[in-house]
Amino acid sequence: MRVIEFREALREAMSEEMRRDEKIFLMGEEVAEYNGAYKVSKGMLAEFGAKRVIDTPIAELGFAGIAVGAASNGLRPIVEFMTFNFSLVAIDQVINSAAKMYSMSGGQYNVPIVFRGPTASAGMLSSQHSQAFENWYANCPGLKVVVPSNPYDAKGLLKSAIRDNDPVIFMESEQMYGDKGEVPEEEYTIPIGKADIKREGTDVTIVSFGKIIKVAYAAAKELEAEGISVEIVDLRSVRPIDYETVINSVKKTNRLVVVEEAWPLASISTEIAFKVQKDAFDYLDAPIIRITTADTPLPYAPTLIEASLPSVAKVIKAVKEVMYVNK
Repeated sequence: MRVIEFREALREAMSEEMRRDEKIFLMGEEVAEYNGAYKVSKGMLAEFGAKRVIDTPIAELGFAGIAVGAASNGLRPIVEFMTFNFSLVAIDQVINSAAKMYSMSGGQYNVPIVFRGPTASAGMLSSQHSQAFENWYANCPGLKVVVPSNPYDAKGLLKSAIRDNDPVIFMESEQMYGDKGEVPEEEYTIPIGKADIKREGTDVTIVSFGKIIKVAYAAAKELEAEGISVEIVDLRSVRPIDYETVINSVKKTNRLVVVEEAWPLASISTEIAFKVQKDAFDYLDAPIIRITTADTPLPYAPTLIEASLPSVAKVIKAVKEVMYVNK
């Protein structure tokens, strides 16, 4: 199977869907003439023209509102935020318009729209450009929230998001656009709301999503050398959450560590921990441990960034804690 970059997988998903349906268009800052801030839309302007690949002003609230109006009237916009940190400027349109239109219209208006772009930390970008908002958007009824961890999932999930008749928040990472992975040339989609067991294991379950899955992989590899078998569950979407796959994994391993790149209060890891202790409490041989970003704005200094974010060392420490709690 061919190997392509994460950004290429996203581009293929958008381009294939735009060839399939002329109602689909892409808009956002620098998506056209500049080929995208992270080159995700490279070549799309040349293929689809300026009416379907649209450079916008630096006005997130404005172009998000235009997209919501377009979606309510039969078009299917893909809106790129240069970073989801900037989506806060547009959040009124996302939360109060896109997410609620179907309900408030009594089912008369669907809003088939995808808001996509990078989320969370990306190196030394400091506090205002390094925030993970997956749990914020997942808190809102009416939205679906997808966070892929690899090129294969990214393409299949984005195609499903574009075809969905509800608004979808599709969150990526600047630090993943160059990641490579196997992606088939033939048509495929991945259903939103179905987690994936990325690594089979017997001793402990690690649940995560997005680029932090790579941290889980690295920790699992080191732990394997010490005789600890780790199962990795990739949520892939955080609204809806596939609780069944998580709970079945915990029933097998009897231990759970949840890892995510968000602040601890009201995080996805909090929700997972609650659900597991409610529905699988009798299967747990140790308290659930969650690993999140430190409860502070992200610093600029690289040493402090490393101390703030989930790391391989933190995951290994947590796994050993749940393994040896009763020994």
